[in-house]
Amino acid sequence: MDFVTSQTAFADALLHADRPVPDGITTARGGVDAARFAVYRNNVFVGLTKALAQHFPVTERLVGTEFFMAMARAYVQDHKPASPLIIEYGGDFPDFISSFQPARELAYLPDVARVEAAWMRAYHAADSAPLDLVVLAAAAPEMLADLRVVPHPSAGLIRSDYPVGSIWSAHQQDMVAPLVDWRPQAVLVVRPQMTVNVHIVPPQDAIFAACLFNAVTLGAAAEAALTASPAFDFGTALIGLASLGAFSALQQHEGNVA
Repeated sequence: MDFVTSQTAFADALLHADRPVPDGITTARGGVDAARFAVYRNNVFVGLTKALAQHFPVTERLVGTEFFMAMARAYVQDHKPASPLIIEYGGDFPDFISSFQPARELAYLPDVARVEAAWMRAYHAADSAPLDLVVLAAAAPEMLADLRVVPHPSAGLIRSDYPVGSIWSAHQQDMVAPLVDWRPQAVLVVRPQMTVNVHIVPPQDAIFAACLFNAVTLGAAAEAALTASPAFDFGTALIGLASLGAFSALQQHEGNVA
């Protein structure tokens, strides 16, 4: 058996309790100790599920520890770590939640988890100075519509049919107040300096922000936003997002940033 095959078999046995001890795993006396391997398997499971609980604390509070751990174990069983860095584990956990049948009644849960995943990515993102408003103000008005913005390395935007920003914020407190407003929200997660911030984007600016994060020009993004909401104001939205640190540069031409 070649090394890659052995490695795959070992990882598969670690994450599936019904698998036998992999070939070549023996005690000092040359015997197979299934009980000892089961202890090691359990330690791996505990480590990965604890990592998920640390990365998704609000998700856990929403469903309770017992339910969360059952969901986490189901995820761990079929999702091997792709990186030696445990901080990177669980990036696609929100997508898994979307397909986890027992959680289907909590339709907002995957998007809450996406906010938490964005928070973790922002926390560990590369440091970068946010776009200076002076640079934005210096852009020639006649060229503004054709410019694009470069999102800050830490920035992530989550658009949801549910008030996931408010849900996340409410669960930062020991006592959780019930939500009254259940309208959709767009949430900006960003770390322009030392602290990760979670901002609820004004409803009329959500489409504009989403377009910008998808490399649409300022002019086309503004047109899409204005079509969706007459309340949209280009200057207010652009300066507002830039002030939050959502961008790191202006892209004047392909490959040319300021």
